[in-house]
Amino acid sequence: MRNNLKVSALIVALAFQAFSVSAQFNPGGQPQQIAPSPSIDNYFVPASNSPAKPNEDGFIGRWLLLDPIGRPNRGNTVFVDSYVREQLTKEYYPNQFKTIPKNGEKVKANVLKEPEVKFDGQRPPMGFKFPDPVPAKETLVWHAYDSKLFNIKLYRFATGNNKTRYGIIFHAVTVINCDQDIPNVRLAVGSNSASMWWLNGSEAVILSGDRRMVMDDCVSKRLTLKKGKNILRGAVINGPGMSDFCVRFIDENGKPVKNITITCN
Repeated sequence: MRNNLKVSALIVALAFQAFSVSAQFNPGGQPQQIAPSPSIDNYFVPASNSPAKPNEDGFIGRWLLLDPIGRPNRGNTVFVDSYVREQLTKEYYPNQFKTIPKNGEKVKANVLKEPEVKFDGQRPPMGFKFPDPVPAKETLVWHAYDSKLFNIKLYRFATGNNKTRYGIIFHAVTVINCDQDIPNVRLAVGSNSASMWWLNGSEAVILSGDRRMVMDDCVSKRLTLKKGKNILRGAVINGPGMSDFCVRFIDENGKPVKNITITCN
């Protein structure tokens, strides 16, 4: 009998805990209250005017990052090659693949937004179909940052600028400067979640699927960093969860390429 009472008490406690979590999620149909995130200053500093160098392992830390482009996905399982290529090669704003943006520059982008949904109860009714996202125009801003880490914490970039952190596409651009041609290098990328990368306008790497960021997860074919400026672009798509990337160039022996400088123009 005593054991039965203990089991009953445990069930009641678990039910109360579940109700509490549900109430935190959607109390009375009100928007979810999101706890404050760590400051963006923990992860980034504004890019300086002086050229940057790769870190000791060759990772590129200086990037122009665009405010997230709304592209709602409630899961990451849809990120097959065809879907990733369709979404990340689409033009969301004018001259997307043609110009080098400037810090503070604004673009008018085509985004998708989730319609607001309210419930009288604590959760959606069984079988409820959420409405489709709706097209919208949104003004987005480019930000020039140096990362304090070897990777670029896109989730922290979004939360630190009070932007949408789920169901989005991030765009990133940087300039690789070389004193001479550097042949037979490879672009090595890790990203969370799927991403595509272009060097001087040509596709270099695609990472599809629901993946976590792993250093050198995908490596390009042999490339040449030409003397002068080389434009490196990336796009990362994510549904729920964290999002980040890490990028470097490696030589024929897998060693990091470090005889380059990095600027935003």
